[in-house]
Amino acid sequence: MLSFLFRGLTADPERGTALFDALTAEARRPHWFVEGQVPDTFDGRFAVLASVTALALVQLEREGDAGNAASVALSERFIHVMESEHRELGLGDPTLGKTVRKLVAMLGRRVELWRDAERGGMEATRSSLYKGDVDETALEHSAEALRVLARRLDETPLADLERGRIA
Repeated sequence: MLSFLFRGLTADPERGTALFDALTAEARRPHWFVEGQVPDTFDGRFAVLASVTALALVQLEREGDAGNAASVALSERFIHVMESEHRELGLGDPTLGKTVRKLVAMLGRRVELWRDAERGGMEATRSSLYKGDVDETALEHSAEALRVLARRLDETPLADLERGRIA
């Protein structure tokens, strides 16, 4: 309805979908919830998805101007999916916007965390994935998994990232 006001965002609404889908597949891997002991709950699954998305956004920032469009597209896709998922959960318009803004802020905090942290660091992993205490072995597993993902993102050319192909 008001799309004419927002044409400057992404002209192609499907842009960002391939990378978001690849990150979603990564976030759904059982090791996060088994060896990493991230709670297999709505909040736990969101924590993993937001963490891997944040790592990708940090990598896209490193691409400079060339990565900006991909970063915007990925962010828009994240917002679209969060809105759709929460609508399916029954949230209505009065609370939906507030909830999605909160989720986007949580993603933003993770981007800041991973931008400033040593990639794969234990404290960054703890803050990004866990709300409370976590077994050290599980924390080490998750930190290594995030370190490996960050390395894979670093090794993947921008064009491949945009196609959802992570090395």
